[in-house]
Amino acid sequence: MALSTGTKNIKTAVFISGKGSNLKSLIKFSKLKKSPISIEIIISNNPKSKGLTFGKIYKIRKKIFNFDKHIKAEKEILKLLKKRKINLICLAGFMKILSKSFIQSFKGQILNIHPSLLPKYKGLNTHERAIDNKDSYSGCTVHFVSSKLDSGKIIDQKKVRIYKKDTLRTLANKVLAEEHKLYPEAILKIFSL
Repeated sequence: MALSTGTKNIKTAVFISGKGSNLKSLIKFSKLKKSPISIEIIISNNPKSKGLTFGKIYKIRKKIFNFDKHIKAEKEILKLLKKRKINLICLAGFMKILSKSFIQSFKGQILNIHPSLLPKYKGLNTHERAIDNKDSYSGCTVHFVSSKLDSGKIIDQKKVRIYKKDTLRTLANKVLAEEHKLYPEAILKIFSL
């Protein structure tokens, strides 16, 4: 899908569960002239998600859904996305797995950012696993979401060196800093010629 530069016609929803640092970097990116996206709504499964404050700061509509009733929540989200004419979902630290039927029902594209060099270390505790296995590198991946966990087509990756002195926290911080750069780059890559 090619877009002329400066058009902001990709209405985007960002799904979060936690601090929302990737959400913040996506919001900043969406304000740039070269950005093809406009963030219309923030969706969270966690009413205590710190990232929701960015909705207030940047005046972006936000909505919280209770995922205890997973099917009901997904139906309501789909209805909302359709109403808001959303055609891109960015998962940014969203800690719920979307069902196969949700993924198929949403007619746009769903992207996710994952804190490892996929296909290595799908799922959780990626930094711990990289350190335990004495890997020299870790990193992050932006990929399309498919119905298999962390298995969709890879769009882009960034590598991070793991040093002997690295701890879970230092590695997580290094990877997160790269995530903030990678997500916007991956979006530009998809929507450029």
